[in-house]
Amino acid sequence: MHFKQPEILYFLFLLIVPILVHLFQLRRFKKEYFTNVRFLKALSIQTRKSSKIKKWLLLSCRMLLLTFIILAFSQPFFESKDKKNANNEMYIVLDNSFSMQAKGKKGELLKRAIQELLEETPENSSFSFLTNTDTYWNTDIKTIRSELQNLKYSASSFQLDHILSKIKAHKSPYKKDIIIITDAVGLTPNQLKKIETENPPYFIIPKAEQKNNVAIDSVFMNQTLDQFYEISICTTNYSEDLKPVSMALYNQNKLVAKTIIDFKTKKQIINFNIPKEPFQGYVVIEDQDLAYDNKLFFSIAKIKKNNVISIGTPEKNSFLSRIYTDDEFSFGSVTLNALDYNTIDKQDAIVLNELDEIPQALQTTLKSFVKKGGNLIIIPSESASMTDLNTLLAQFDSTQFKSLESNEKQITKINYSHPLFSGVFENKTNNFQYPKVKNSFTVAGNSPAILTYDNQTSFLTAIKNNVSSIYVFSAPINLTNSNFQQSPLIVPVFYKMALSKQNNGINTNTIGENTSYLVTINLSKDEILTVKNQEEQFIPVQQLLNNKVQLFFNDYPEKAGNYSIYDAQKPIENISFNYSRTESDLDQVNESILTNYQTSESISTIFNTLQSNRSDNQIWKWFIIFALFFLALEMAIIKFMK
Repeated sequence: MHFKQPEILYFLFLLIVPILVHLFQLRRFKKEYFTNVRFLKALSIQTRKSSKIKKWLLLSCRMLLLTFIILAFSQPFFESKDKKNANNEMYIVLDNSFSMQAKGKKGELLKRAIQELLEETPENSSFSFLTNTDTYWNTDIKTIRSELQNLKYSASSFQLDHILSKIKAHKSPYKKDIIIITDAVGLTPNQLKKIETENPPYFIIPKAEQKNNVAIDSVFMNQTLDQFYEISICTTNYSEDLKPVSMALYNQNKLVAKTIIDFKTKKQIINFNIPKEPFQGYVVIEDQDLAYDNKLFFSIAKIKKNNVISIGTPEKNSFLSRIYTDDEFSFGSVTLNALDYNTIDKQDAIVLNELDEIPQALQTTLKSFVKKGGNLIIIPSESASMTDLNTLLAQFDSTQFKSLESNEKQITKINYSHPLFSGVFENKTNNFQYPKVKNSFTVAGNSPAILTYDNQTSFLTAIKNNVSSIYVFSAPINLTNSNFQQSPLIVPVFYKMALSKQNNGINTNTIGENTSYLVTINLSKDEILTVKNQEEQFIPVQQLLNNKVQLFFNDYPEKAGNYSIYDAQKPIENISFNYSRTESDLDQVNESILTNYQTSESISTIFNTLQSNRSDNQIWKWFIIFALFFLALEMAIIKFMK
């Protein structure tokens, strides 16, 4: 037992006072004479015995009364078993990602967690509060009550390691108690590596009762017809029971088409034909589980002709004129000597068609061209300068040309999952007329192969960046060296390689991916572009690139939807944003990785545990109660004992 005011114990010397009073009573007895002396003698003996017992009892009560009063004022207590952590700072981490929309026993997981925090958090407790996107340092429940009640779901997935790094960077002289409230969807062992062994967190894992969900994953242009676009909607059913789901397509909030998805497998693709004209709308499904992935926004811009130029000899460029026709492309063929460098910035794609050399000035211009969103297609010549080729490629990637080999190779493998072949093949085929080459270079690098030889080396490689692509052939494709020009692959490969990332096709952007977007417009240094719709408006980070502006959205916008890009009050083009689908699968919960950590079902349990383990057991109230008891006992003895 310990005392907060041990100096009060010196007053225990006062216990000598009732003892002295008892021993040195100054009361004198007065003699009275009665006739029956025998009777009086017996009565005197009995009275003295009773009086003696009463005095000893009174002495005991008074001493105990005084003792307990003194002990009570010295504030005795039993020290808590976890006293060393009594001054720890508290950090509450709340996962507000979209998977917390799932419903538990008492409603949506996030809303229930917020309600429990509001009800159970002690009003006098100070803590720091962190979510996927927001941080409130050194606050209390009264201060952030409004923020909690208005907390919205975050487009950012729950990254525990990032939040723990932020907590670690918040300097404090005290240890830290971290309470993490998350459904653990997407939680990985790598994210737990940031946890300090000295401060293991408390986990609260609210559980969803139903883990069924249907999500719209993506949309892409399947094919372009004379009067129509055929668009494909990719959906995934995460339920065990593959029930039919209703789907509707809207353009500017006007219903265009409606259908029923009859899931035969977990993944299903639905096709719609829409008029070949600008489109800004969304596709939506009726699903009662997670709501955030039930709608996908997309835009289709007005068709623009893609500007393509091929640098090479006329005889080698002739096959490209049959692919890049006037209805969709503005195609030009030019020799290296006749090239006007000022026209390069106006192109969407450039083909280096079997050039023997690539001047340094052209390499520098092409680097700038690719950076501004242009696609570059490199077809090597058998007599090409490998130094020029590798110097050019080194500006974009680690891909490099090696030695020229003279043995015949056959192209036998197609990377069907590559975006270049999106919508080209309905099914994978084994009965295919694969082309051959006689002489080819070995190409080394980490970029994915689109077409591969029978010896597993690359025939066509794609080097990607945020706004453009570089396509590298490993062999000349002239008629003397290869029959690739007679292959069925020639048209879709060159057609897709020349398409600008944004001139044609469907526009969809994912919030939080930090990708860039190019807008073709001439702006002065003082002019800026704005992105807005009826609900939200923001100014993205932007960089002027001659006749283009590169936009960086970072974590904007906050809400998925269809937007427009404005130059002052003038709309330039439409753009669409969607939430990432990383939270759609509610089965991404691996609770076994939390077996080494303390878990609880409610925040109140944790608060009570911390309170009981770290609070001293104050017992001064018991001493007050005992003092009152002996005071009452003393009064009873005086009144009733004769």
